Amino acid sequence: MAVDENSVKIEFPCENYPIKVMGTATASYREAVLNVMEVHAHGFDASRVTVRDSSKGTFQSVTVFITATGSEQLQAIFDDLKKLPETKMVL
Repeated sequence: MAVDENSVKIEFPCENYPIKVMGTATASYREAVLNVMEVHAHGFDASRVTVRDSSKGTFQSVTVFITATGSEQLQAIFDDLKKLPETKMVL
């Protein structure tokens, strides 16, 4: 999905930008998500990461807050998160 610079309504840099990822709950899913974030948003606040399991424990959501520096960074994060085999959705 290409990002049209004219349609972006976010002013960069954007602090406290939330990225939520939902996927199949595995022992390593949280760590895999954080590894992607470390590559693209080095220095994000790991103490603000939240993990929530679905009611049946089948799925897990991971929310990370970053300082977004541009639409290219966000697209790279979304692309890499979607490549994780457990990932079902990236918001």
